[in-house]
Amino acid sequence: MAYWLFKSEPGTWSWDDQVKEGDKGAGWDGVRNHQASNNMKAMKIGDLGFFYHSVNEKRIVGIVEVCAEYHPDDTDASGRFGMVDVKAVRPFTRPVTLAEIKAEERLSEFGLVRQSRLSVVPVSADQWELICRMGETTP
Repeated sequence: MAYWLFKSEPGTWSWDDQVKEGDKGAGWDGVRNHQASNNMKAMKIGDLGFFYHSVNEKRIVGIVEVCAEYHPDDTDASGRFGMVDVKAVRPFTRPVTLAEIKAEERLSEFGLVRQSRLSVVPVSADQWELICRMGETTP
């Protein structure tokens, strides 16, 4: 199993929106960066991801699971980009802010810190466990 982080502007697609989709999940569409797209191509069903509210909130608020592997993104008229589908697994007991992540030395190599503009980044197993502990959430 691999771990990921998915960034979303809460005004566009929030944790509550994700939860409303239930077990069928929803497509993680609109990604137009090749590196983020390649990260999604590497995803497998059952991989887990952090759901991160960007912009004003800047915090991890929940955990999602990949429920459909990379497939065409209907919102991309060029046909060059795809998406995965994800479903909500559980909210974080205590959201973990970007400031907390940046303050934690053991997360200095975390993609959210190193490549802050990338919308989909890999998360190592050690980073996953640490952030879940920080958020008082079962990994």
